Amino acid sequence: MFCHESLGSNEAIEHFPVGRRLAFDAAKGRLWAVCRACERWNLTPLEERWEAIEECERLFRDTKLRVSTENIGLARLKDGTTLVRVGHPQRPEMAAWRYGDQFHRRRLKRTAVVVAGAAVAAAGYAAADGLFALIPPAWFAGGFLIAGGSGLGSVAAMRFRHRIAVRIPVRGAVLKLSGPMLRRVTLHSNEAQGFVLEVPHQPVIWPGEASVRGARVIVPGRLVAVDQARILLHGDEALRAARHLFPRINRSGAASGEIADAVQVLETARSAEQLFGHTAFANRSAEISALPSPLRLALEMSLHEDDERRALEGELSALEARWREAEEVAAISDDMFLPRGVSAMLGRLRGDSE
Repeated sequence: MFCHESLGSNEAIEHFPVGRRLAFDAAKGRLWAVCRACERWNLTPLEERWEAIEECERLFRDTKLRVSTENIGLARLKDGTTLVRVGHPQRPEMAAWRYGDQFHRRRLKRTAVVVAGAAVAAAGYAAADGLFALIPPAWFAGGFLIAGGSGLGSVAAMRFRHRIAVRIPVRGAVLKLSGPMLRRVTLHSNEAQGFVLEVPHQPVIWPGEASVRGARVIVPGRLVAVDQARILLHGDEALRAARHLFPRINRSGAASGEIADAVQVLETARSAEQLFGHTAFANRSAEISALPSPLRLALEMSLHEDDERRALEGELSALEARWREAEEVAAISDDMFLPRGVSAMLGRLRGDSE
């Protein structure tokens, strides 16, 4: 639902062979499959989870490769599966386990990307200097060389900066946001709805609408382009969009101190909707990227915990709908660069109906 990566498999837990890292709370009867790509804890609403939890408990106690605190333990099984045993932790300790790896990994990735980018840029400029050294001076004097390496680098940097960073399904369409658009996503206070999320985006395809010289017209039964730069979302629709936005807005990750501060913010609200409303009221109209890091992290944490609360309350149909929605976005992202002939051939091989 969050990153579309495989959870992996294990051979140790007969009643739940999904996942390379499993977290379990025997007292509350909860079992999570932890994604090793994004470190999200995915609650497993399975009827047979009690048997799987009993297996996890037995294997955890039997293994010698484990470390434990008073409330949480970590064990590695022979097949490489990792078990996280949850006892009775306080909220800060539990949050550190649930979100610490996730935000720390983002921080490391961000640092690695910056370092690698700087190295590639340095190598590119060095190569450009070597290339220009081989070009006869007469070419410059005669005007044969129009743009230098720095100009080409600027064009490439601009294209990279404005590439699509995230796609959000909204009202039957998919909103496309670049990095600069993400930084302009704004949270507004609203007396009637509590908060409103303003999302800038590229022009999209909407059912039954068209743009003619800047004016919107209705075209029944057709999919045509609409010239629209931003959209206002509220309620559940805003929270669904936020679930896609915040992992990208918070892509720089966080240090342990920031996570601890975020947990304190998280404890001030009972739900994601309440925390978003309080944040919007306190900051009026604020770009989310400009909010303090602990507050942005707390908002993302609240969305994750709201998903889990709904699953525990039995609202699985809503989560299933969101999963299918996420799968559709993933398919769009995967197939957007494939030639049409390749997509058709793959469909025939899969046995898709015409």
